[in-house]
Amino acid sequence: MTKKDIVRQISEEIGETQLKTKEIVQLTFNAIVETLLETGRIELRKFGVFEVKQRKARKARNPQTGDPVEVPPKNVVTFKPGKEMEERVRALKAIPKPPARGGKKKKAAKVKKA
Repeated sequence: MTKKDIVRQISEEIGETQLKTKEIVQLTFNAIVETLLETGRIELRKFGVFEVKQRKARKARNPQTGDPVEVPPKNVVTFKPGKEMEERVRALKAIPKPPARGGKKKKAAKVKKA
């Protein structure tokens, strides 16, 4: 599901235009990001918690040369689902298959005529 799909679904449910709904959805996402930048954590009841954490510096290897490489510390966003989401996901009998998205289409192979 994409942001466009979310906008379409919400606009149908609330009877608002997709343009207005898109603006509201984007403002919501912006507020989440701004809160993370300012406080490092945002808790959305019945949904989950987003939190900024710092990964420690570590040693790794360059896969092409095998040489050791120092990887600097970096900030990452983590998400811990809320209790309700966790329970609903655990209750799934099968993982839903996402709908096919329109990506690059493969060209059909040319057949030589004899």
